[in-house]
Amino acid sequence: MRFRLDDLEVFFPYERMYLEQYQYMRSIKQALDAEGHALLEMPTGTGKTVCLLSLITSYQYANPSAGKLVYCTRTVPEMNAVMEELGTVLAYRAKELGCRNDDRTALQTENGHGPASTGNGFAVQDVDMEDSVRPTVTSSGTGASTMADEEKTAVSTKRGQKRPRMYNRRKAPSNKNLGPISNYGHGAGGSGVLALCLSSRRNMCIHERVLHESDREAVDAACRSMTASWVIEKAQASPGSIETCQYYDKFQAAGEATSLPSGIYDLEELKVWGKDQGVCPYYLTRQAINHANILVFNYQYMLDPKVAKMVSKELEAESIIVFDEAHNIDSVCIEALSVTINERALEQATRSLGRLSSEVSRIKATDNQRLQQEYSNLVNGLIEQGLLEQNANDAALAGNVLAPDVLNEAVPGNIRRAEHFIGFMKKLVEHLKIRLRNVAGPNGGVQSETPLAFLHRLMNGTSLEAKPLRFAYSRLNSLLRTLQVSNLDDFNSLSDVADFATLLATYSEGVPRFAVILEPNGTTIPGVTDPVIQLACLDSSLAIAPLFKRFGSVIITSGTLSPIDLYPKLLQFEPKVSESLNMSTFRPCIRPLVITRGSDQMAISTKFDDRGDMGVVRNYGAMLVELCACIPDGVVAFFTSYSYMESIISEWDAMGILRQLTKHKLVFIETKDVVETTLALDNFRRACDSGRGAVFLSVARGKVSEGINFDRHYGRAVIMFGVPFQYTLSHILRARLEYLQTHYQIREQDFLNFDALRQTSQCVGRVIRSKTDYGLMILADSRYNRSDKRSKLPKWILQFLSEAYLNLSTDTAIQHVRQFLRVMGQPIDQEALQSVLLPLEDIEKLTSPHAPEENSTMLTESNTVVSGSRLSVQS
Repeated sequence: MRFRLDDLEVFFPYERMYLEQYQYMRSIKQALDAEGHALLEMPTGTGKTVCLLSLITSYQYANPSAGKLVYCTRTVPEMNAVMEELGTVLAYRAKELGCRNDDRTALQTENGHGPASTGNGFAVQDVDMEDSVRPTVTSSGTGASTMADEEKTAVSTKRGQKRPRMYNRRKAPSNKNLGPISNYGHGAGGSGVLALCLSSRRNMCIHERVLHESDREAVDAACRSMTASWVIEKAQASPGSIETCQYYDKFQAAGEATSLPSGIYDLEELKVWGKDQGVCPYYLTRQAINHANILVFNYQYMLDPKVAKMVSKELEAESIIVFDEAHNIDSVCIEALSVTINERALEQATRSLGRLSSEVSRIKATDNQRLQQEYSNLVNGLIEQGLLEQNANDAALAGNVLAPDVLNEAVPGNIRRAEHFIGFMKKLVEHLKIRLRNVAGPNGGVQSETPLAFLHRLMNGTSLEAKPLRFAYSRLNSLLRTLQVSNLDDFNSLSDVADFATLLATYSEGVPRFAVILEPNGTTIPGVTDPVIQLACLDSSLAIAPLFKRFGSVIITSGTLSPIDLYPKLLQFEPKVSESLNMSTFRPCIRPLVITRGSDQMAISTKFDDRGDMGVVRNYGAMLVELCACIPDGVVAFFTSYSYMESIISEWDAMGILRQLTKHKLVFIETKDVVETTLALDNFRRACDSGRGAVFLSVARGKVSEGINFDRHYGRAVIMFGVPFQYTLSHILRARLEYLQTHYQIREQDFLNFDALRQTSQCVGRVIRSKTDYGLMILADSRYNRSDKRSKLPKWILQFLSEAYLNLSTDTAIQHVRQFLRVMGQPIDQEALQSVLLPLEDIEKLTSPHAPEENSTMLTESNTVVSGSRLSVQS
């Protein structure tokens, strides 16, 4: 579909669209035209990604002065799914512009290279700890592991076409829309677009030996051991004396001559191209950043200041930044600037300092000139020394951690010499050990201090000055580079201490936006004592504020942003467009039910006072058994925490409820172990495919709730046992609530309700991924019947939640479930389906300045006719 939205020609790769897709693209365009930020909630399973890509790539095509599209996702499979959708969008545009995708390169055609497989449902959200000892790149970061979205719902499916199985899914062996695209000289999209994915070495490396390493840290270390500057110098001085990477050697030898042709490269395509050309795709991609039109990568590349400067210097102020699935973006911002240190980390830091001291002594005896050169460079400051390139973009993004004087001034004299800096860090580590021992001692206890108070105690106890602390992190990077350390992961604990010192000193003045919390026991394992020091960021706007300031348009979007009005306060920005969209549908495909009582009419709730009541436990178990008895295929149940899930499952086992449950469905349980949960998910899907049926017991805020879709028969119902409030006795949470109340006037209960209900929405949203899908959303807690709770659910859920579905007992709910499944189990009425499609002529009527937007009808849950446009259904 090719249509005009105001003055913009939009290339949308499908013949019809949903009403909310049109509204969504209109809102994005309003934000781009106003050069402002947007906060948009789009119902799940309605083609959010294709709308974003269609509108923004069309905007870039019509406005050559527009900057890059930077699309931030959470996981590697989500990145690859975005690239697949982008390939579809740009192929359609090329076709409309008179081009067509010619055959792929001979290598790809013959060998059938295609996109990367996504595995069993887990993906690593790796953000590389970029080589801080390399002469050209100095940023660093962290990696995390999260549950991946195993299958993205296709935006258009032919009538009668079957979907592939979801478990252990593999992509098609070839995708003509990905990889290098010629289009007879016109390039991807008919305009020479270059779209790239960025990820860690583990996801991009093609070296045979490195690929055999087991985890991210080992891959990073193996790569650095063959590509570090001093390794290359030794290899050049004495060929064959040390192993180097042939792919990196060729990349380095080619220099700027190595480039990527126009095309759309997901991670697998980058590796294919790298092997074909014999160059390293990891470094090739980073070199190609400034030539790319579209970048797709993890949140951390934009929000973690230590990682952000790695790519920020390539991004124009006109770039368009998109954060997809951004319902937890405030938590991501806080985690990026928070540091936790325990006794084990301090012991490791002490050992690391000992290793550095021995290495410094060795270098002084054998190559003292190297240390003298570092000292001279540090006198000139970090920028001249090469730790930080003098670039306005870098300063803007890295300013959260490094104050301007750290960037421009000489390193303080008392930490310039390596041995002096090591002594400085030893004093700091010893002070932290003493503080932890005092907290864990008989007269200890939880302590909470402002950064300024903690800094004063530190200065009085060690005679250290505040200013050198601000340089600790960068000075450590300089020393590791000078000592030619390849395996940086051995120094992670010491790096955390240096990061702690830098943040502490940088934010010690003014309004305390951090809290230093010392706890005698930071573990949940019974009988284990693990005292910790936590430097907790309280202000989520700190990490993202530089983006709002620097870039014209930042788009924050998700299917579960409600209540949407709290995000501008939390992130301290003013969106030009803020909108929560309804779901258009040709039938009431969602049935939310609020169950407040068991079959014995006893109120059910996971409130702390009630959760241990045997009557509540029994009613929850009986409810699950009855629901599983009448709901076919897959059922997913979410609990408020791991500890509550473990306790209630234990009680159910003692009551014989689990035995009753297994008569109807197989039972699978999420654990904290990634591998175990992967296997459980795989077998859950197999049980659903075989017709046996299964129930998956999971946890809100867990890996499954954030990344796995249970569409079609994998999730005919999602049950939310309780309201997933955060642990309100957490000292970090208490400090943050006090900060929000004092500085942003956000009441404690408002934030707790907001956070709990967005987690609920995220859990129940797993059940539906397309308009032809259907599912039950069962909220099993009497508190959901209160208006202050349920009103915070997204509009697209509330539109189906009528009064008839509130305050139900288990027996009444079962009747609603059976009636709903009986109706939804009927074949789809194709005429009804066609009658709610929005074809091109209707789009043109909507875009005309005088045409009313309400020109047809649609169905809501109550089956009453309301005004609305004709809708399209793309499964």
